[in-house]
Amino acid sequence: MINETLKLGLALVMGVFIGAIFFGGLWWTVLKVVSSKHSALWMICSLLIRTSIPLFGFYFISNGNWERLIICLLGFIIARHIVMRLTRTVKPDYFKQEASNAS
Repeated sequence: MINETLKLGLALVMGVFIGAIFFGGLWWTVLKVVSSKHSALWMICSLLIRTSIPLFGFYFISNGNWERLIICLLGFIIARHIVMRLTRTVKPDYFKQEASNAS
């Protein structure tokens, strides 16, 4: 029982970690795409990498156990909210410049 609880806790932590990589990578990609000459290449490569990490991570963490998969997904969703809260206040210089040019 304690062993399974520990595994579920680890699955939650790993889900948060995988989500932080996925959503942090998405935020970083958007910043790079805005200033890049090869924005389509950035988006495609980022999509492939960011999608493969959670797929493989969920597969190995769950190890055929649906409870661990659900807990890992919950951690992934928690990471989404954390990354959204952390990046909401950060405005890159490019966006500040565009906003001042629009007014």
